[in-house]
Amino acid sequence: MSTRTQRIDASALLSIVLDEDSFESWDSQPQQPELSESYAADLDAARAKSGTDESVLTGKGLIQGREVAVIVSEFNFLAGSIGQAAVKRIVAAIERATAAGLPLLAGPASGGTRMQEGTLAFLGMVAITDAVRRHKAAGLPYLVYLRHPTTGGVMASWGSLGHITVAEPGALLGFLGPRVYQALYGQDFPEGVQVSENLFRKGLIDAVVPPQDLPQLVDRALQILQPVQDSRAFPAPVGSISCSADEDAWRSVQASRNPRRPDTRMLLASADDALPLNGTGQGEKDPGLMLALARFAGQRCVVLGQQRPRHPDTASLGPASLREARRGMQLAQELGLPLVTIIDTTGAELSVQAEEGGLAGEIARSLSELIGLRSPSVSVLLGQGTGGAALALLPADRTIAARNSWLSPLPPEGASAIMHRSTSHAPDMARQQKIGVASLCDFGLVDHVVDEFDDAATRPREFCQELGTAIAAEISLALAIPEADRLERRQKKFQNLGQASS
Repeated sequence: MSTRTQRIDASALLSIVLDEDSFESWDSQPQQPELSESYAADLDAARAKSGTDESVLTGKGLIQGREVAVIVSEFNFLAGSIGQAAVKRIVAAIERATAAGLPLLAGPASGGTRMQEGTLAFLGMVAITDAVRRHKAAGLPYLVYLRHPTTGGVMASWGSLGHITVAEPGALLGFLGPRVYQALYGQDFPEGVQVSENLFRKGLIDAVVPPQDLPQLVDRALQILQPVQDSRAFPAPVGSISCSADEDAWRSVQASRNPRRPDTRMLLASADDALPLNGTGQGEKDPGLMLALARFAGQRCVVLGQQRPRHPDTASLGPASLREARRGMQLAQELGLPLVTIIDTTGAELSVQAEEGGLAGEIARSLSELIGLRSPSVSVLLGQGTGGAALALLPADRTIAARNSWLSPLPPEGASAIMHRSTSHAPDMARQQKIGVASLCDFGLVDHVVDEFDDAATRPREFCQELGTAIAAEISLALAIPEADRLERRQKKFQNLGQASS
């Protein structure tokens, strides 16, 4: 326990996270079930020890001036356990936050359901989960700060449903409590598994954050998760050009492979703000994809960006990348945020692990979710666009292309090998297969081209700023599409590709 932070009680956490004197309690006297004499004594002792009347405190307050509903566990009250009265208090608070249109911050610290109340307390997790579901279905943010310790039914319900989930450093987090495991199996649970830092490494949580840093993180998140729908037209961005008929596709392929070419990470660094998220939330993370909340020229969005690997021969996308991408799609759809996908990939992972991980199925599911996404969407062809890995993030209302980007079922060398049994015809194949931006405009795929003034690698900062402005402009246009027409317009766009140029 020496590596873990000292446990902070509910009132101390509220004083750290909320603006001074802004907390307003929503709690009334808890209505306990019929009590045995021993349980009544336990409750009396818990009240005396904790200074609270139940294991959770609820209410609202300000976080850097933003009104937020809060539900915070008090571990000193019977180990933060959840009984029937606590269930009713939590559900009432969630429903009140939903009715008021408030974002909700939950700070669980609990051993799970209350053993003194048995199955009825256990079943209360269903009611809490449903209340969270309805809050999210209303398009309202649900943020979770996991504290030491959070286990059992709490971890398996409202502790694991956040749009964004972060944790206290060194916190014990998991489904099975170590004492239960030891009692059942006669041995200690392995060290270092149920610890917040390990959950971050495994892609289960988004960050490890000390309490003092939580207000700033919540404020940054809510700047993006609570978008002001603004369909005003953005000015035409610097660097936007019409397609050129004399484009050399092979030259674009070569330029897109420059290791100094701006990538997703650099683009996000140029945004107004970018808050990275981590992993699928289901035990996977893949460096081939970046998931973030971001603002470009004031326009808020969820970003799914393929990240070029450091070694040029390494495939940049595996099944876990697409499962993480689908988390971002769900986040955008639940909150009504625009989705921006950034395509820059040498191709999908070709391995036993990728096949057994269901890569083909993940590509199919990604395509299905994007083409049917209810949120406004913009895709960005940033550089290389090879095969199913590129296609998996392509469908969108609007598509931007960097001047030297391209899209092809295989890299030109691969197409040459199939057609000519040699890679020497790659330049000709690039031209013949019409993989460059001019052809993609003619097909009707690309709506907006951002110039590179020869090569973005020679002016990376300026290019990223211009691309960010283009993204904001295209988000504005995507937002202006009537919601009732969105899916039909997107469907027709992809059904009619190439008809104008044929």
